[in-house]
Amino acid sequence: MIIAHLTSSHKRNDTRIYYKECKSLARDGHKVYLLVADGKGSSEEDGVAIIDVVHKGEFICGRFRRLVVNSRKIYKRALELKADIYHFHDPEMLPWGWFLKKKGNKVIYDIHEDYPRHIFANRWLPGFLLWFLCPIIEILENKIAKRMDVLICATPKISARFEKIHEQVETICNYPILNEFPTEEDIWSKKERAVCFIGNISHSSGLFEMVAAAEFIDGLILLAGNVLSKEELALAKEMPGWNKVKLLGFLDRQEVYSLLKKSMAGLLLLQPIPNSLESLPIKMFEYMSAAIPVIASDFPYWENLLEGNGCGIRISPKESQSVAEVVNWLFDNPENARQMGLRGRKLIEKNYSWEKESKKMRLALSKWGLFHLKEQVKQ
Repeated sequence: MIIAHLTSSHKRNDTRIYYKECKSLARDGHKVYLLVADGKGSSEEDGVAIIDVVHKGEFICGRFRRLVVNSRKIYKRALELKADIYHFHDPEMLPWGWFLKKKGNKVIYDIHEDYPRHIFANRWLPGFLLWFLCPIIEILENKIAKRMDVLICATPKISARFEKIHEQVETICNYPILNEFPTEEDIWSKKERAVCFIGNISHSSGLFEMVAAAEFIDGLILLAGNVLSKEELALAKEMPGWNKVKLLGFLDRQEVYSLLKKSMAGLLLLQPIPNSLESLPIKMFEYMSAAIPVIASDFPYWENLLEGNGCGIRISPKESQSVAEVVNWLFDNPENARQMGLRGRKLIEKNYSWEKESKKMRLALSKWGLFHLKEQVKQ
């Protein structure tokens, strides 16, 4: 089968798209294309042909260019591939997905976020415009999504929304690849008095709460990821706890593994916004896969997963001294922290690995007549 993944906004090495979905399909023997628009050139890696639709000289960042220009270029190049399945990952690609479908193609819409609520929470536009536009965006997304062959959703909550409008909805969670974070017997002897956060860094991901807690921590907080707002970062740097924070920037997968190896816990102090309250952030499962405890916001949705399995601690992110007390306790009780981490790792191996999710993805594709994939799943 020829399968084309299309993204106008994600990085070519996006964990879900490239490392998980594309590489899994390539290992199954399919011809897999990944169409991107980042100006870094085309290449072929791990059996995945990456096609860049813009030239280095003409590459321009910006939401408008991504929404209008790059998505159209991806669509035109995708048509030339004559793929058996088109699998796109961005809401701005929805009109082009519709055109692909109208031409008789099989089309998947892969929904990573509940986008209307994600846009509202991140305040990309003035408040009065968000109140007006977000419901319209949801109506338009639903209208076009109904016409796709299959909707793949990253969480059960997103699936629940789309199951109301579409019969063929598959939940393929963004769980970690087991062999990406191998456990080592003596890893805890190499730990530092540090906790980490991995992901986009912003107010909604708990930037200010982490810096506030750092003031009372007897160690370091390591932040890895893209800073979404220079203004927010400037405010964070003025806080007393910033001298115990180390900003690492965006890390590749090997660097992420190295960071997790030296950290004693992973932070997930998200704000209680609608898009987060019932989310399943990949960073939570990556912490567990690396066999370190999770210190998370006290969302009820996470209670059974973390405290019910003894692999994490939930706490109000606003209580900075209490957060620091939890971190310092883990620093001073490494054996307790190690046992929590091991319980998390065992839970990942049992229930929350990409290896299990990839089988679900193959079964979803088998519904289009790829019956040989069913045999692979059985094996």
